[in-house]
Amino acid sequence: MSKKDYYEVLGVSREASPEEIKKAYRQAALKYHPDRNPGNHEAEELFKEASHAYEVLSDPQKRERYNRFGPEGVQGGFHDVEDIFSSFGDIFEDFFGFGPSRRGGRRARRGHDLSLEVELSFEEACFGVEKSLEVEKHALCETCEGQGMAPGSTRKVCPGCRGTGQTGRSHGFFTITSTCGQCQGSGSLVSDFCKKCSGEGRVAIHKKISLNVPPGVDDGTRLVLQGEGDIGQEGGGAGDLYVLIRVRPHDFFERDGNNIYSEESISFVTATLGGEMDVDTLDGKTKIRIPKGTDSGDTIIIEGIGVTHLKSKKRGDHIVRLVVKTPKNLTGKQEELLKEFADLSGETFSKNKNKKKKGFFS
Repeated sequence: MSKKDYYEVLGVSREASPEEIKKAYRQAALKYHPDRNPGNHEAEELFKEASHAYEVLSDPQKRERYNRFGPEGVQGGFHDVEDIFSSFGDIFEDFFGFGPSRRGGRRARRGHDLSLEVELSFEEACFGVEKSLEVEKHALCETCEGQGMAPGSTRKVCPGCRGTGQTGRSHGFFTITSTCGQCQGSGSLVSDFCKKCSGEGRVAIHKKISLNVPPGVDDGTRLVLQGEGDIGQEGGGAGDLYVLIRVRPHDFFERDGNNIYSEESISFVTATLGGEMDVDTLDGKTKIRIPKGTDSGDTIIIEGIGVTHLKSKKRGDHIVRLVVKTPKNLTGKQEELLKEFADLSGETFSKNKNKKKKGFFS
């Protein structure tokens, strides 16, 4: 590929607008189009240069890299004219009202992507699970093997385009081609269509698919099953199936990233003196130690028993938030002991329960 300045190739300034660049390329494409210059190698090279310049300057990101680093910043280019046609087919339709004549026949079309939602329990999302899905999709017709023809039927060359898939008409010194209306661009006609698929080459089916959900997915995670979408037409490949994960909330646990949170109540005695207790985790009961002087809201971190990270496969932590419970319905003995404790702590309580309190204005 030539190292000429792309702006000079198209004959525009470096400040040219996208519209000006497109217009300049249209003029160059008309001038050097292979159909207008059959057998002219120099014109074909100029056509390739103009197409590569347009490919770069019509893309804002490529244009910025080219302006900063020159041709080295946008390595690549077209290998031949067919490569240009396959990349700029829509551009030629826009410029001339027709597609390039070298692309005879109908193009294969990739099948549509499909999507569905799957609901998981909290534990299934954390540990992974295998789910059986049923998908309604288009699959290859087995009767005609995607050909659209009845068994024993044959194709004959389309008389309208003589097998090229396109018809042409002359306009001055070059020919305008368009898709053949008789065969819809296929270049051939079928004598008898397949009855099972009505000539489409594919049929609607219900298919059961096994989905392997990896551990660590979260609500909103989207999994992709490649090739499990609709089969394409004209020999096109199948689309993909996108599965959106929805996770039901847990009654006890909460999740934040790869960490699990839970809440446990402890008595004020345990909070004061410390102790041990069993807590529920994803892995079952686990014993934790409560340090002396624990306040309500303090947390205990149990490392490595949270949710598995999708990429690193490491597990997060389980974080237990402690809530100190205030005792109710104390016995007389318990109240006396608490008052004694308060006195020792410098807090005083009246022992005369019948002594009347003074009013606010007394």
